[in-house]
Amino acid sequence: QVQLVESGGGLVQPGGSLRLSCVASGSIFSINAMGWYRQAPGKQRELVAAIIGRGSTNYADSVKGRFTISRDNAKNTVYLQMNSLKPEDTAVYYCNARLSTTYYSAYSDYWGQGTQVTVSS
Repeated sequence: QVQLVESGGGLVQPGGSLRLSCVASGSIFSINAMGWYRQAPGKQRELVAAIIGRGSTNYADSVKGRFTISRDNAKNTVYLQMNSLKPEDTAVYYCNARLSTTYYSAYSDYWGQGTQVTVSS
């Protein structure tokens, strides 16, 4: 059994910053990738940022230069530092981990429950 727990969301003014955290726990053998997705009302869930393998990163064009993803492998934790926030960043942010639970199992995707980020004055 695997759990992903996010924290750090909230209300922030335009131009402000927030830091999201996500901790993966439970029966984890190996983590291939961790990342953040977001879903705004009426829109599809989209990739925000991901960190893969030994540390390569991938960002949505809309957040490049403003958001930074990082990972603490020892703590099975991924962070998303969000700077220069805009109202269009408002969404529920979901943590994702692609991991295996045993030596023999294939990688599967696990999701957190989501944390609300609201950017408004």
